[in-house]
Amino acid sequence: MASERISVYNLADLKNTTDDAIPNYLNSLKIKQVHTLADVRLALGYSAFLIAAACFAWDYKFGFESTKYLTGGAVALYTILNSAMTLWIWYVEKGVVYEGVAPSGEKIRIASSTKPYDPTYNLTITLTPKSPSAKPQTLSVSHPFSKWFDEQGRFVTIPFQQMIATSVPLVAVLDPKRAVKEDTKTETPAVSFDSTSPEVLDAILAASGGSSGVGSSSTAEASAPRSSRRRKA
Repeated sequence: MASERISVYNLADLKNTTDDAIPNYLNSLKIKQVHTLADVRLALGYSAFLIAAACFAWDYKFGFESTKYLTGGAVALYTILNSAMTLWIWYVEKGVVYEGVAPSGEKIRIASSTKPYDPTYNLTITLTPKSPSAKPQTLSVSHPFSKWFDEQGRFVTIPFQQMIATSVPLVAVLDPKRAVKEDTKTETPAVSFDSTSPEVLDAILAASGGSSGVGSSSTAEASAPRSSRRRKA
């Protein structure tokens, strides 16, 4: 259980804390995290920052008049890089919080999202088999944050890991202890037999080694009226 507490009414804090827990858990299962998406985003962001810093430096040293055309070109390039980073985040990353490759060679990609005023954590999980000819499998998982946050706003690790392992077959293979198996067994309904039925008595006697004739006579005698039994006596 995490010692840091967050507000259970802050949807952004709930999502960000949960997003950070996904890499920690999956990396512990020897899944190799892939940082391609984050690396591209960082490269675009740092490039735009360096252009802005360069504009400030040469304007400070040489003045605006001597560098205005260079500054104009830098501003245009800065705008292009910033627009490219925005499009990358919206249309390429699409809320992806984790990409990795399992020891088996299978790839996993997890994107998270929430809806306004709805404390539900939504995951879109894409599993890509190692074989190029196999089609990727997409899973949709939704659970309330209350499953792994307590009333004080502390993140509880085990229920969250159980949710991931139970929902994702790849993770269930790597961490079977966390995968919660639902009991699908159904109890066989008890069958009620009439112990006074001659057929049942014959079957019991036959199973115990008695003859069917003894069973029939015993049954007939047992089912006969008391008056007839008194006459025989």
